[in-house]
Amino acid sequence: MPSARSGNRGGRGGRRAMNEINVVPYIDVMLVLLVIFMVTAPMVSPLVIDLPSVGRASVVPVKPLEVVLGADGTVSLRDLEKGESQPRPIPRNDLARVARERQAAKPDQPVVIAADRKLQYEAVLKVMDDLQRQGVTRVGLLVRQQSQ
Repeated sequence: MPSARSGNRGGRGGRRAMNEINVVPYIDVMLVLLVIFMVTAPMVSPLVIDLPSVGRASVVPVKPLEVVLGADGTVSLRDLEKGESQPRPIPRNDLARVARERQAAKPDQPVVIAADRKLQYEAVLKVMDDLQRQGVTRVGLLVRQQSQ
């Protein structure tokens, strides 16, 4: 016996599966959000961050141990912590040992290398590498700013 619905195959009714998505409501929502952000963005004040300044440090930093490399390759040492104003010559072999001893007494004491501008950069790197290989930590380069 044929079914009452002549167009019905297998009892599914006349509907087909929907294979399209209606994107118009999504576009409407996105446009509303865009308008909200465009209106509210100029009203938002920028966030102010209060960064600590150098003058507010609670612990006075340890003054560095300065290794001075001359244009002729001489090595001198100036301990700013002891208030030495003039560098004193030191054999390059003893440099790492003296720096390690100072850092053993004050672990936070940095070692900075100040080199003559005529000295090749390779010589500066060799001294820095020697210090680091001998276990001296916190080794850096001293940079002096030019006044304009």
